[in-house]
Amino acid sequence: MTTMRSAAPHRHFDPLSLRLFVAVCEERNIARAAAREALVASAVSKRIAAIEQEVGAALLIRGRRGIEPTAAGEALLRQARDMLGTMERMYAELSEFTSGVQGSVRVIASVSALAEKLPDDIAGFLARYQAVRVTLDEAVSRHIVDAVHAGAADLGVLWDVADLTGLQARTYRSDQLCAVLPPKHPLAGRATLLFAETLDHPSIGVAPGSVMEGILRREAALAGQQLVRRVQVSSLDAACRIVAAGLGLAILPRESVAAQAAVAGLVMVPLGDDWARRRFVICARPDKLLSATARLLIDHLGALADRSV
Repeated sequence: MTTMRSAAPHRHFDPLSLRLFVAVCEERNIARAAAREALVASAVSKRIAAIEQEVGAALLIRGRRGIEPTAAGEALLRQARDMLGTMERMYAELSEFTSGVQGSVRVIASVSALAEKLPDDIAGFLARYQAVRVTLDEAVSRHIVDAVHAGAADLGVLWDVADLTGLQARTYRSDQLCAVLPPKHPLAGRATLLFAETLDHPSIGVAPGSVMEGILRREAALAGQQLVRRVQVSSLDAACRIVAAGLGLAILPRESVAAQAAVAGLVMVPLGDDWARRRFVICARPDKLLSATARLLIDHLGALADRSV
């Protein structure tokens, strides 16, 4: 007598449930995920419970930072992002045959990129493709790279010193680092400065843990000095206000703070160090993993790259 083995059950995950699961993982909170997807929290919880029942394993746990995926949840998160990305690319490409370019693109950028031309450059893109939706967030470089690798963001815009292994990178814009000083500062009369010349003066740090801060600490060490901050702030605007109060100088990108420095009567002296000319890049996963809309945005931003870079 032949024993028949029952076939393994076919598991089907609908796109909405997968999108809600991704939202909960990214927001680390069911209520915030529900608000993001314009649903009530109970509906999100019900969808997640149905996925867990289908899988036969717990996918989420409550951790110190909120809800976090289990090992099984991490596996599903990777697959869900890829599947949703594939569907997004399919819809975006098909939409071009009907009502023009549509779809959504998530961009994560560094503080400096957001403070300079990126918002205007994206606005120019949206003026041309009005049916497209762009989500624009801020993060430090290492988090930008992680998000792009994981598929949590389509594009990253950041300084080119970051490790972009495994990602495509395209030249974008550039900026010039300057010493921003009160008008009566001893260095305010200089036409240019080397970073090492600023190290004997009280300074203001911006965005602790950022790539920029790491570079400045490295350059101070190479000059045989330790970088000691008098004040640490989280934004370029705050740094300018602290400088205007006379508490120290700050090393900031000229293109980001020129208007505010002029209003506050601050002096900007460009740094003559080779590394003080910063070059930004657009990073993304390979083209085959991007929607047609994301590729269009990359092309648009890349076309605006400084010709001097």
